[in-house]
Amino acid sequence: MTTNRKAYFNYHIEESLSAGMVLKGSEIKSIRDGKIDISQAFCRIQNQEIWLHNAHIAPYENASIQSDHDPLRSKKLLLKKKEIKKWDLEVKRKNFIIVPLNLVITRGKAKLKIGLGKSKRKYDKRVEIRNREAQRDIDRTRKANK
Repeated sequence: MTTNRKAYFNYHIEESLSAGMVLKGSEIKSIRDGKIDISQAFCRIQNQEIWLHNAHIAPYENASIQSDHDPLRSKKLLLKKKEIKKWDLEVKRKNFIIVPLNLVITRGKAKLKIGLGKSKRKYDKRVEIRNREAQRDIDRTRKANK
């Protein structure tokens, strides 16, 4: 399982969906080995299809030369047309961004959880950091008093 930890810090996630991915054999083997990075990845809607861009999947070590893949190849995400149209309207109307949140392998298939989010302002991030530090201080004092 791979998580994009920056996504929750940089965006307010309004809604999320789980999408399948179109992958090559060497890509899924590399994902099972945990050699994927989605921290710099983003999604775009092109021709009524959602594509994952800039996700780095390391080449599989034991793959032959013919079955090897490009590490930064764009991958098509599998969603229903109705869901894609709904998200396309949200992206165009409200300036939302489609962000990859985490990747899980279930029953041999790679599922990418994507979220519809809006960028946070700098002061929102500062408030979040302040609240997190305050909560840590509270937890430390509770633990020390036990």
